[in-house]
Amino acid sequence: MKKIAIALGGGGARGNAHIGVLRVLEREGYEIAAIAGTSIGGLVGAIYAAGYSPDEIEKIFSEIDQSKLYELGLRSKPALLGLEKISEWLGEILGEKTFADTKIPCAMTAADLNCNCEVTLQTGSLKNAVLATIAVPGIFPSYQEDGHYLVDGGVLNPVPVSLARELAPKLPVVAVALTAPLSSVSSYYLPASLSSIIPGSIARRITRLNVSQAMDIFLHSVDIGNRAITELRLEKEPPDLLIRPAVEQIGLLDRVVVADVARLGEEAAEAALPELARVMHHSDSFFKILFGRKTL
Repeated sequence: MKKIAIALGGGGARGNAHIGVLRVLEREGYEIAAIAGTSIGGLVGAIYAAGYSPDEIEKIFSEIDQSKLYELGLRSKPALLGLEKISEWLGEILGEKTFADTKIPCAMTAADLNCNCEVTLQTGSLKNAVLATIAVPGIFPSYQEDGHYLVDGGVLNPVPVSLARELAPKLPVVAVALTAPLSSVSSYYLPASLSSIIPGSIARRITRLNVSQAMDIFLHSVDIGNRAITELRLEKEPPDLLIRPAVEQIGLLDRVVVADVARLGEEAAEAALPELARVMHHSDSFFKILFGRKTL
């Protein structure tokens, strides 16, 4: 079995592409021995590490009712959208599982507003870690625990290559980035029809206050910064292989057909297979030489 570590990047609805990447890697005989994720990458990574197959993850995601997923509840913290329904949904999928219960090593990133620093989430509740790593500032409430205010890990580390390498120092790292380079046109907006994901009364209130247009501008600006940080981090901490599915036209909260986006991930992974084979060959040769074994 060919072992690799994988780093899954953030990107909201684009993250369904991660499912396709995982499916192709498994199909081609690659064993994902460790997984690190940010935001939606953390969500997919946690569910995969908990033992679900790519096909099972696709089924779970396809059955989500987005019209109710982001409702603000009575106990919701200040934010445009709520995470209470997502928390309930995660509870059904992950239960009380902790990082110690995962089938493979798993970790996520978040940003701590108290220290303005990146934090690694790899102990305790899987569900709580996911709620922290997906907490997009301005959209979802921060995750609060022990006086810490945690938000989306993409603020500082959109594609956690360094974290994947920490989990499996001797394995090649395959990274999946869901953002396009700064030179490309990209989308990171609220859907034109907010009623598709937000209850009608809330959507009407947002429209009256012109918040929708303001959020479009805000999210577009966030996207620019996120893409710049992604490029800088990938340049500083390059993976052994970078896979970039063609999902740049999908917005953060777009309502999508999960199978279609997963297919985009499959296509990108399939195109990268020849390069991955070369990476694996070079990695194997390196460790044979390192440990004094004869290379055939």
